[in-house]
Amino acid sequence: MRNAASTTPSVTTAAREIDSRSRAPDLAWHGISSDAALDALRTNVDGLFEHEAARRLETYGPNRLPEGPRRSALTRFLLQFHNLLIYVLLAAGVLAAMIGHGTDALVIFAVVLVNAIIGFIQEGRAEKALDAIRAMIDPHASLIRDGRRVTIAADKVVPGDIVLLEAGDRVPADLRLVKARNLRVDEAILTGESVPVDKAVKAVETTAALGDRFPMAFSGTFVTTGQGTGVVVATGPATELGRISSMIGAVERLATPLVRQMDQFARQVTVAVLGISALVFVYAVVMQAYGLDDALMAVVGLAVAAIPEGLPAVMTITLAVGVQRMARRNAIIRRLPAVETLGSVSVICSDKTGTLTRNEMTVRNVVTADRTMAVEGSGYRPEGHFRSEAGEPLDPAADPVLEELSLAALLCNDAGLRQSGEDWTVDGDPMEGALVSFAIKAGHDAVAARVGFPRLDEIPFDSRHRYMATLNARSGHAPVAYVKGAPERVLQMCTHVATPEGERRLDREAWHRQVDQLAMNGLRVIALARRTMKDGEHAVTPSDIEHELTLLGLVGLIDPARPEAISAIAECKAAGVRVKMITGDHAATARAIAAQLGLADDPKAITGQELDALENARFRENACEATVFARTSPEHKLRLVEALQADGSVIAMTGDGVNDAPALKRADVGVAMGGKGTEAAKEASEMVLADDNFASIVAAVREGRTVYDNLTKVIAWTLPTNGGEAFTIILAILFGLTLPVTPVQILWINMITAVALGLTLAFEPTEPGAMRRPARPANQRILSGRLLWRILLVSALMVVGTFGVFAWATERGVPLETARTMAVNTIVVMEIFYLFSVRYVHGTSLTWQGVLGTRAVLIGVATVIVAQFAFTYLPPMQAVFATRPVPLGDGVAIVAVGVVLFAIVEAEKRIAALVSLRRD
Repeated sequence: MRNAASTTPSVTTAAREIDSRSRAPDLAWHGISSDAALDALRTNVDGLFEHEAARRLETYGPNRLPEGPRRSALTRFLLQFHNLLIYVLLAAGVLAAMIGHGTDALVIFAVVLVNAIIGFIQEGRAEKALDAIRAMIDPHASLIRDGRRVTIAADKVVPGDIVLLEAGDRVPADLRLVKARNLRVDEAILTGESVPVDKAVKAVETTAALGDRFPMAFSGTFVTTGQGTGVVVATGPATELGRISSMIGAVERLATPLVRQMDQFARQVTVAVLGISALVFVYAVVMQAYGLDDALMAVVGLAVAAIPEGLPAVMTITLAVGVQRMARRNAIIRRLPAVETLGSVSVICSDKTGTLTRNEMTVRNVVTADRTMAVEGSGYRPEGHFRSEAGEPLDPAADPVLEELSLAALLCNDAGLRQSGEDWTVDGDPMEGALVSFAIKAGHDAVAARVGFPRLDEIPFDSRHRYMATLNARSGHAPVAYVKGAPERVLQMCTHVATPEGERRLDREAWHRQVDQLAMNGLRVIALARRTMKDGEHAVTPSDIEHELTLLGLVGLIDPARPEAISAIAECKAAGVRVKMITGDHAATARAIAAQLGLADDPKAITGQELDALENARFRENACEATVFARTSPEHKLRLVEALQADGSVIAMTGDGVNDAPALKRADVGVAMGGKGTEAAKEASEMVLADDNFASIVAAVREGRTVYDNLTKVIAWTLPTNGGEAFTIILAILFGLTLPVTPVQILWINMITAVALGLTLAFEPTEPGAMRRPARPANQRILSGRLLWRILLVSALMVVGTFGVFAWATERGVPLETARTMAVNTIVVMEIFYLFSVRYVHGTSLTWQGVLGTRAVLIGVATVIVAQFAFTYLPPMQAVFATRPVPLGDGVAIVAVGVVLFAIVEAEKRIAALVSLRRD
């Protein structure tokens, strides 16, 4: 290797530059030693002091990638007009102006402008909402500050920080590694290589290609296995990712498969309307002897009436409202299609720890060779006494085995406890935090013990070998390897057991019975063991410890079930959603927790080892029948998702580790844990739980059903109202009748009702019984046969109502302008009453809640009523829309028409429900 000094600035020069430049010195970090890198960045393995980190953050700025260029406000506004539906309306306005209908043209242009303003405002709000949601799932980083481990937001990382890496982490910045143990990193986003790269500390050639810079870990890449420590050498735009990724910050667009489907539907409607309009124009001129001006205005009215120009916007708003509601319930949607999918979830596969349980582990029992002890206390607070099985107090210091067992629990451990006011929190794994608390209860000083028994080497925990090991120095003694892990694995590695008098041969069967007994009480069991190494040993390998260990004992940890998870599971049962627990715990432990949660009276449990022995057909059977899957691996999770999907089930899968990513991707809705979840899991998921709580998943499923119901309501309200208006004009032309409403009046109806009425459906709350219905099939079309029938029925009723009132008025000799005003008010009144009916898709609206409506509905209806009074009685509006005052008696008759429509639709809903019930 070349001398680093010959190819890079000197360390002394670099150290001066770091104080005068806006970023860290631009060294070939992979080509210098880790010690030289630490010196260049004026830091050490104990990390920066907080005040120095704050100063560097101000100097370098946040550790964020630059956002891609956003569209200007003007561009966003102009793009509101880039829509086929809007083009048709603009063409209609131009046509009206060309034939001398200036007022009509102005109204058309005004409607287009209002729609554009509404879309512009809503899009801006949607972008802000998505920005806020992104902020909720910003990655975090574990690092050393002031000599202690802390977890901070990744954008607060600065050059010189010492970052800790573990399997599943996303690397928060470019790092020069100072320590690596079995460390492998997936660098596919930078190099395109799908195979993870083995990392090392030793410097390489300064000319090494990006993929060969083994002592570096780059921002945005993922740690797949092992552990490492690195010093930050570049942040934000100065990272390798920042240099090649200018579009990372582009705004996510609110476009989902359903919205695209409805956009396509709108285009098809537009084409159909243009074709029908052309036929109607020819028919009106040739067969009905309409003048060209009158025929053209009739066609303009038909186009304006039939095109649901507001439908895509209202549907997008409905989805955005659903996303924001879910975020308030701690369910953060990363990919908007998940909003639609959540409504059809039929199986939830959930982790146990932290999701169904509190994730506040506490050591409850300790078993050594000669006794079983109970440990008092709750949570992570390191306070509590030891008692014998008979309840007598015990002195931990008087029991040498307990003293060493608790020391092993503290040393073979990467977690730390931190007090914040009255609360104690864990920096690191919750189970390891509970072991630290246990060791302190046993009389150890955590800081003094770790200083007095320094760690020489370690083997990080890995799901394949299921244990962790450390090699610790002992003053005046040979170093000792301490091991903790799954009891079945550790017992397999042990030959002896520690006693107060020394050691004796291990009776594995007896200890397995002890494990089973603890697990049957719902405890998670950890075994701890040791092996004395030779003097002078400074490294530990699996071959050193996978035999001839001395067992110190077992600890049983409890993680109580969340009370809200119990009620959420009961809600799932009522909703026809099956819940399956997938855990790495012992089968007996998992069954005990499952029974506490109410997953089943007698939960069927199957282990990963048993699953491995099954052929595919039997595997699918057990996947469907079992409630608990214990001692499972990430590979089992993926197979379980595929097996459950085979029968058409829609799967929501939770996960938190990097190894869960394949299953999360394969699931219909991947759900990552926001608190304990790795960045790899979050990236693979459609949804992130901010509180890691199972109840939040169920709340999201409920909101998913609500969003789908509201989308159905929007369509069921919009299409019949547009259809009624269009058929009214077509029938008038077919039979040579006077148009009951003019094109400009139709525009008024569409403008005021689409905004004030249609939009209110986006804010409808969950219907009663939404979680007592079976999950809908994922492939169910939103324009179902039932919905199409409703569209035709209501369109027909609106045509009859409009023509009926118009004919009744003209037969009495009412002036044409007054008759048309009555017809317009009839359409609006029918739309209002239909709105109250369509609010309940799966039940009757004839309830107090149905009649009173929600706040959004009442505001919308009040707005429309005020607007209609202005439309009818204010002289300026009369001049624009050719309206006339309506007598009180006629107004009552118009309201009666709305009541009749409401009654007919409600009767039809009741009959359909009875038919469906009889069929079932």
